Amino acid sequence: MGLFDAIGLTKKITRPRLEAFLKKYRSTGKTLDVGCGSALYGNFFPNRTTLDIEVRPGVQVDIVGDAHDLKQIADAVYENILCTEVLEHLHTPAKAIAEFHRVLKPGGMLILTTRFIFPLHDAPGDYFRYTKYGLRHLMKDFDIIELKEEANTIETLAVLYQRIGFQCDTLGFRPLKFFWFLKARILMLFAWTLTKEFGDIRHKQQEKNILSSGYYVAARKGIRVRMIVFPV
Repeated sequence: MGLFDAIGLTKKITRPRLEAFLKKYRSTGKTLDVGCGSALYGNFFPNRTTLDIEVRPGVQVDIVGDAHDLKQIADAVYENILCTEVLEHLHTPAKAIAEFHRVLKPGGMLILTTRFIFPLHDAPGDYFRYTKYGLRHLMKDFDIIELKEEANTIETLAVLYQRIGFQCDTLGFRPLKFFWFLKARILMLFAWTLTKEFGDIRHKQQEKNILSSGYYVAARKGIRVRMIVFPV
């Protein structure tokens, strides 16, 4: 795909948006990077401890552990948890979210990104997709600071075309991937065409971006105020 790369057709549509979101919440505070993978965003969180389910070649993994059970980590240790593109790969996400809440300090931030309308990836360890409503429910013990769509409806269709190019063969001829990458870029030009979107086919409930490739979330662990009652 050298030529396609050179002319920008294979540049991932949403990657600059993801980077901009993480940069917005960059921090020098003590950070747990869950599912650190290829460690793409470490420069935004320099004071971080990396955690992954297994050792990754070429990546420093400080803790080999399971996000569902962070038993190696005491309560209220971290100022931030970074969890990018991991939640959809967790078989019991509520347990992991509860663990994130436990190891965060009061007032600490969870910075999380995940998938909604997106193909299978890293199979077979790909379990869930999330709506904004599902994410709010999962994070009910957090104060959500920001929850935003990664892409609008038309852009999401373009992302899917691009993923077909990345993940599929077309008529057994590799250069035909060009068709999908080009179609994605052309479709991006038509994002303005949808004037209203609805969460039902009867058009009773207006919605914003009924398709989104994913969501970005910044959520804070609440600070509990201890009430002291003095005897009268």
